[in-house]
Amino acid sequence: MSRFTKEFYTRDVLLVAPNLLGQYLVRRFSDGTVQQYIVTEVEAYSGRGDLACHASKGKTERTSIMFSEGGCAYIYLIYGKHWMLNVVTGSFDNPQAVLVRGLKDCYGPGRLTRMLKIDKDYYGEDFTTSQRLWFEPSNIRPQIHTGPRIGVDYAGEYWSSIPWRYWIDSDTI
Repeated sequence: MSRFTKEFYTRDVLLVAPNLLGQYLVRRFSDGTVQQYIVTEVEAYSGRGDLACHASKGKTERTSIMFSEGGCAYIYLIYGKHWMLNVVTGSFDNPQAVLVRGLKDCYGPGRLTRMLKIDKDYYGEDFTTSQRLWFEPSNIRPQIHTGPRIGVDYAGEYWSSIPWRYWIDSDTI
């Protein structure tokens, strides 16, 4: 098991987000089965100044984990039914996170958390020590595409059009 160390996650979100593409998200299920999934799509959220980022409204009970040092999971529920998996990045008290939007053959952040059986119990999970969820490097060096983030029109023209969504063509991996 050669998972990413704390140093990988404590970098700026705009470095970590594209670097997660083509890497393995590893899940150990309750029956002991371990599965590797290739990350194919992510979005970066850059803290207090980013109006599309939950942390832009300050530290709350829901967002408190984003103010931790990078390397843990920020999990939240949208529309009352979809859990979102985010990777906290950066340094302490500098809230940043990467939303994991897609895995090879599994598109959509709600679908992937359902498939991986991830819910609020994973809030704060430390990817560097967890025995049930972590990221590992791969040898895949994909061509990365960028575009606007999805579903953040509420943040205004600038923040909804900034190209902080990153993806790879899964048919090339």
